[in-house]
Amino acid sequence: MARKVLAAANNKEQKYFMEEEFKFLPDAIKDDLKKICIMMAEKLNCTFVVGFDDNGDVYFETVKHEGDFDFDEIGAELEIKRLQKEELELFRAMELWYVIFFTKEGELAKQELMHRAAAEGKTLQIRGFFNKKS
Repeated sequence: MARKVLAAANNKEQKYFMEEEFKFLPDAIKDDLKKICIMMAEKLNCTFVVGFDDNGDVYFETVKHEGDFDFDEIGAELEIKRLQKEELELFRAMELWYVIFFTKEGELAKQELMHRAAAEGKTLQIRGFFNKKS
């Protein structure tokens, strides 16, 4: 199963990265994601990675620093589970966004919505949350 990295933060080098492919995410989500990555990297003392798997599900990964023998993998898992509960709405929105814009099913759904709107004499405009240019 292929994974696509969305964003990552490294607390040791104090760097943040967001994959260019996902630059069309709404700004509010990008801001929240940046805060989450940096906070988790700092809290867990690692590189914290967020991405999408083939199904569009959000995944999290921690990469311990080389030579860090004190890394708490169990604590990291518990912290990620807490994050998933607290930010459930955000992660579901990100998954929906991914499915709509990066899967065949999403493309079919967009076409069906546009077809229905046209049949009703309406114009469907995807704005705000779904602001990627198709």
